[in-house]
Amino acid sequence: MKKLDRRHFMAAGTAAAAMPFISRGASAQAAWPSRNIRMICSYPAGGQTDLLARAFGDFITRQVGKTVVVENKAGASGSIGAAEVARAEPDGHTILCSISTTYVMNRVMMKNPGYDMDKDLTLVSIIPGAGLLLVASPKSGVKSLDDLVAFAKKSGKVNFGTYSAGSAPHMTINELNKQYGLNIEPVHYRGEAPMWTGLAEGTLDVAMGSYTAAQSVLGSNLGVLFAVHSKKVAAIPDVKTLPEQGATSKFFTLSGFSGWAVPKATPQPIVDRLAELFVAANNDPKVKEVLSTFVLEPAIGFKESNALYQRELPIWLETGKSLGMEPS
Repeated sequence: MKKLDRRHFMAAGTAAAAMPFISRGASAQAAWPSRNIRMICSYPAGGQTDLLARAFGDFITRQVGKTVVVENKAGASGSIGAAEVARAEPDGHTILCSISTTYVMNRVMMKNPGYDMDKDLTLVSIIPGAGLLLVASPKSGVKSLDDLVAFAKKSGKVNFGTYSAGSAPHMTINELNKQYGLNIEPVHYRGEAPMWTGLAEGTLDVAMGSYTAAQSVLGSNLGVLFAVHSKKVAAIPDVKTLPEQGATSKFFTLSGFSGWAVPKATPQPIVDRLAELFVAANNDPKVKEVLSTFVLEPAIGFKESNALYQRELPIWLETGKSLGMEPS
C-alpha cells in the first residue's frame, strides 16, 4: 500500500510540476486576442484593399472569437492609416491593411509620411499582386510593345495614363522611355476609374492598371490589351509580359503586393499566429471569391512575405528615385 501511495504521490508531484508550464503556455495563447481587433484599411471603402480587409477580417473573427472591426482611414497614399497603426499599442489588436505604395513608395514620395516602415511596423503577411495590364486606344493601332515603341517614335509623344504620380504605371513609363529613348508623357489621375474613362473617351493613347478595373474598356472594345507589366495573369495567359516582349528593366520583375502589418514591438508569437490565420484564410470561400475577383494570388506566411519584401525593396526604391520627383 505504501508503494502505491508513493507511486501515486510521485505521479501527482510530476503532474503538479508540469502544470505551471502548461498554464503559462495556455494563458499566453489565450491572452490574444483579449478584445476586438481593429483592422485599419488605409484606402477607401469598396475598393480592392477594403474588400480584402473585410474578407480576411471576417475569417479571423470566426477563428478567434473576437470581432475584427475594419476601419477605413484613407488619404495621403495610405500614410494616414499607416501612421495610426504605427502609434498603436503593439499587442496585436491593431492591424494595418494596405498596399506596396504605403509599405515602400511613400518613403520616396513623401518628406514625412508620419511613420517609418522599417522602424515602426512589422510586415505580417502579403498577397503578391497580379500583373498590371497595358491597354491602348484602338485608334493608336498598338497591339504589342514593339507597336507602342514605333507609335511613340513616329508621333513624338504618347499620352499614357496612370492612377497616381509615383505609381507602377508612372515608373513603367519612365523605364520604357529610358530603354527606348521615347518621350511618353504620363497623365496622372486620382484613381483607376477616371483613368479608364480617359482612355475610353480618347483622351489617352495608353493606360495601365488592374485586370478587374480594365474590364470597363476591354468589355466594350474601347481598349486593346497588348501586355502585362511583370508576370502572367491567369485569366489571360496568352498575353505576354513586357520582359517577354523585350523590356529589360528590373522593375518589370516586381509584382507589388497588398498585405498586413502591425506595430513593430508586437510579440513574435502574436505575429506568427496572425500570419498563420491569414494563410489559413486562403481556403475560406469568401476570401477565395475576393482573390478570384481581383485575380490575386493567395496570402503567404511571415518568412516568405518578408523575404519577398527585402528582395524587391531595393528595386522599388531605385526605380522610384529615378523618377526625379521632389518628395512632397
